[in-house]
Amino acid sequence: MTHRVAIVGAGPSGFYAADGLLRGRPDLRIDIIDRLPTPYGLVRAGVAPDHQGTKAVVRQFDKLLDQPDLRFAGNLDIGGDLSWEELVAAYDAVIVATGMVIDRKLGIPGEDLPHVWGSWRFVAWLNGHPDFRGGPDLSAVKSVAVIGNGNVALDVARLLAKTPDEMAKSDIVPEAAAAIAAAPLTDIQVIGRRGAEHASFTNNELAEMGRLARAISVADASVLDAVAPAADPTPEKLRKAKNIETLKGFAAHRPGEKPVTVHFRFHETPKAIRAGEVDLSTGPIAADLVVTCIGYTGEAFPKADGVFAVGWARRGPSGTIPTNRADSHAVAKDVIAWLEDHDPKSGPDILPLAVDAEGWRRIDKAEVAAGTAQGRPRLKLVDRQALLDIAQGD
Repeated sequence: MTHRVAIVGAGPSGFYAADGLLRGRPDLRIDIIDRLPTPYGLVRAGVAPDHQGTKAVVRQFDKLLDQPDLRFAGNLDIGGDLSWEELVAAYDAVIVATGMVIDRKLGIPGEDLPHVWGSWRFVAWLNGHPDFRGGPDLSAVKSVAVIGNGNVALDVARLLAKTPDEMAKSDIVPEAAAAIAAAPLTDIQVIGRRGAEHASFTNNELAEMGRLARAISVADASVLDAVAPAADPTPEKLRKAKNIETLKGFAAHRPGEKPVTVHFRFHETPKAIRAGEVDLSTGPIAADLVVTCIGYTGEAFPKADGVFAVGWARRGPSGTIPTNRADSHAVAKDVIAWLEDHDPKSGPDILPLAVDAEGWRRIDKAEVAAGTAQGRPRLKLVDRQALLDIAQGD
């Protein structure tokens, strides 16, 4: 008998964990389980649809699905179709790679109004996540407040600001693309409670905001006095210094030079949200749509012997996709060490009928073919039943 390992969550951290396990123990039998019929987690549903280079990481994950002792089991909800207790009892080890996909709250009055959206929910809609098919009503949205100072805030601002031509090679779902194109948008406010020297933007993503066809980026005057903290490690200091220089360039721009103005506002704290406006520490601003980009939390999972967490489920929502590789490989070594001290469990295969790798490849083939016909990378199926019908060969 050989050991069996279940990985719950088919995103990057889950696939990197599988890779690490197979590098150390090629004889393992591994099941990667996901509640969706499709694998790849945040790469498919959370990475901005216009950043296709980032999404290309799935090619290495797809190769893992060819491994004979690795199974993909999609459309299975652990905690619903199968309990965590049943899973832990049946497998020699369980790796939790469920990530964090619950939007954090601001904790201010008005954040439950219908025009307030968390960034996970918003980007999942743009990416065609089956659970987030309905998007915000953008038909009368002139001004948007994007609350946050990280790359996700830039993603939201950029995707709203881009023209249809700039989005033509993305895999944004058509409904979302049409809604954004038709919106009477004039202003996007990117709001940070601290100064520019503390923003966590990466340089490439911030610089991209200065190259948009219909949008001009401007920054408030505080960026002119911003200085990267001397106590920061050198790479961080260099990143922040470069960001400040980019923002200084934005400060030289004038609002209205292009149809849409992206305003970078610092030292502003949201106090309350009302219909049509956000009350900041310096006063109210117009906002027909509010998107919060302040991080995520996750769902609980059992803390038991033989259960290991990887990725965001282990360390919180931080780091990039490549960060997960080293993290997951390190945990995989811990799992292998655990298995060496425990005999394999005996028992039947408990997984219900699921979407397997071949079912996913049918979905993939159908989406890519539909996208090719429109000059796009793919045209995603957004209805769960439609995904299951294609996966099952119907």
